Amino acid sequence: GKHWTVNEVRALIRIWSDKTIQQQLEGTVRNKRIFEQVAARLQKFGIDRDWKQCRTKYKNLKHEYKSVKSAQDSGISSKSMKFFNELDAILGHSTMEQTSKSDN
Repeated sequence: GKHWTVNEVRALIRIWSDKTIQQQLEGTVRNKRIFEQVAARLQKFGIDRDWKQCRTKYKNLKHEYKSVKSAQDSGISSKSMKFFNELDAILGHSTMEQTSKSDN
């Protein structure tokens, strides 16, 4: 497919950072409908992507984030990615939330 521009990825991450979208994505495996919503929202920004492209990009970003994160956790700081901080804001809390629930 067509390469994603920085602005397109930013828009995707902005939509993805929406709490309701996150909850929907966390709660389901069959997520075509969710990504159809995401694609529709991207359309409003003038970004023409179908749900499959959105889902693939989402998966790739998530995968890349996880590999950078685990590298950092094992002390390899050289590994990085472009949107790490934005994704960390979305994904970084999900593992921590589970541990903190038992504390309070």
